Amino acid sequence: MRLFYRVLLILLAAVAGLIAVVVYFTAHPHLPAYQAPQQLHYLDQWSPADRQTYYYTPQGTQVKGLRYNWFSALELPFSQQPFAAPEYLARFGFLVDPQQKASAANPGNLPVGFTRHSNPGSTVEYLDITCAACHTGELRYQGQALRVDGAPAQHVLPSSVPTLRGGSFGQALVASLATTYYNPWKFERFAHAVLGDDYQAQHKQLRREFKTALDTFLAVAWNDTHRGLYPTLEGPGRTDAFGRIANASFGDAISPDNYRVANAPVDYPHLWDMWTFDWVQWTASAKQPMARNIGEALGVGATLNFFDSHGQPLQGDARYPSSVRVHDLHLIEETLQKLKPPVWPEALFGQIDRPLAAKGRALFTENCAGCHVPQVKDEAGRRVQQLTVIALDVIGTDPNTANNIADNRYDVSALQWDPAELAKMNVTLFPHSDEPLDLHQLSVAKGLAYITAFVEKHAYDAAGISPQEQDRLNGYGLPIAVQEVRAYKARPLDGIWATAPYLHNGSVPTLYQLLSPQSERDETFYRGTFEYDPRHLGYRTEAFDGGFVLDTRISGNHNSGHEFRAGPRGNGVIGRLLQPEERWALLEYLKVLGSPLEQQVPAL
Repeated sequence: MRLFYRVLLILLAAVAGLIAVVVYFTAHPHLPAYQAPQQLHYLDQWSPADRQTYYYTPQGTQVKGLRYNWFSALELPFSQQPFAAPEYLARFGFLVDPQQKASAANPGNLPVGFTRHSNPGSTVEYLDITCAACHTGELRYQGQALRVDGAPAQHVLPSSVPTLRGGSFGQALVASLATTYYNPWKFERFAHAVLGDDYQAQHKQLRREFKTALDTFLAVAWNDTHRGLYPTLEGPGRTDAFGRIANASFGDAISPDNYRVANAPVDYPHLWDMWTFDWVQWTASAKQPMARNIGEALGVGATLNFFDSHGQPLQGDARYPSSVRVHDLHLIEETLQKLKPPVWPEALFGQIDRPLAAKGRALFTENCAGCHVPQVKDEAGRRVQQLTVIALDVIGTDPNTANNIADNRYDVSALQWDPAELAKMNVTLFPHSDEPLDLHQLSVAKGLAYITAFVEKHAYDAAGISPQEQDRLNGYGLPIAVQEVRAYKARPLDGIWATAPYLHNGSVPTLYQLLSPQSERDETFYRGTFEYDPRHLGYRTEAFDGGFVLDTRISGNHNSGHEFRAGPRGNGVIGRLLQPEERWALLEYLKVLGSPLEQQVPAL
């Protein structure tokens, strides 16, 4: 019996030790240090006013009910340092300007893409994380920083699943929320900061409301963890966008039976000229701008209700209330139409070798233009680029994203949709089929198309927007069109030098490696740095403290495909082997492609 108790004590001590380790790394995430640049430079991509509109216009996201003044008042778990301090949030990869001060648009002095909104009829201000948080980049070189608006971000945003490594904004936020609630001294400081003169009258209500928000965060973390929904760690600059939106829309909101493993992280795409594309998303699966933006807002946390307070599915015009803000989404879309691709900053990154760029232009025409220079047509006065969509068995890149979108099915029958009503909606499915929709096995693309159609209609009706104005806000009168293909799109390469890492899943760190055979690409490399390599065109890959190791051998992270190497074409081989000197020439041309500097490249 004595031996039994000894073993039991050892086991309990081991469990307690493991819990202590998890708590420690959750409260002290392993993050890179933040060092402010000597100077932050902005490119001439649009006006300063457009930049501020893009950075701080709310979309209607609510981050699980977290309020703006709550976020501003949070402390770190084991200190009184503000969680929202710019120098701390910058360690997650969020972008701050060292000279930035609080302003009317940004009263909390928060990073790019952190803003606030109130819902109609309410004065409560929610923390609203916008598309600018994920689609604004920054490059560092020799102590200088270059802001690239519309470029992919490198932050660690989505996951709240606890890991020993830490490093996720979501995980650290949950830790601060939990210690604020359960540490009475912290909560008292928090309550005084939030309530001010209303401390006595509203203290108990604040504690109840804060606990409700905390429980929501903890429930998501537990659900994601014990179900193992996100086995492929996303790391900086990546998220499984479709997987997370599907799990939120079909799993959280409808039925746990709809949860699907999301093992296909993708990089945030760059946004300049996106409004001219015939299809968007990595898999060329969406068309209408408003529906695309509503889907993005839902994925980041806009509210969505399918059922009434009695658990019955909403019907008719009651479908589906959401916090999305259609006027603001359209304002962001219109603003992005002014965004110009970045121009290579010769004063920061070095002069262009124009004769070498001329050789690169000939190589680009021979090897790249067939996919990356799309045909252009005019549609009702709009310039439309018809992008090339390349099948998986040709391009050979990691298949998880395309396969998950094509294969995963969801049961939405609990919503009691009428197929006859669906057929009359402003939704077009590609490829067309006369087969009736099976609401017990609906694909993610089709399911989200109809959900966004209902959300869109409800938002327009609530705002009193006329059908004619709806066509304008939708974008060029386009329907909510979706297609499901096992393929990825090839987009134009203007400004591609500023959009590392490469491939849809960010598995190739530099453009030089992308032009090389897979055998010459890094099998593992560090992500999360802003330090730029102006020779190879990408972020630096060396080890650094707090960096995230991307292992390309893991499912969802493969760096296969898009290869230039000797051998038969297909299965990922798209062109002949390029000699090193040819790769350098191509890189020199890709620095100027689509910019005014291209006009200075001499003819051969």
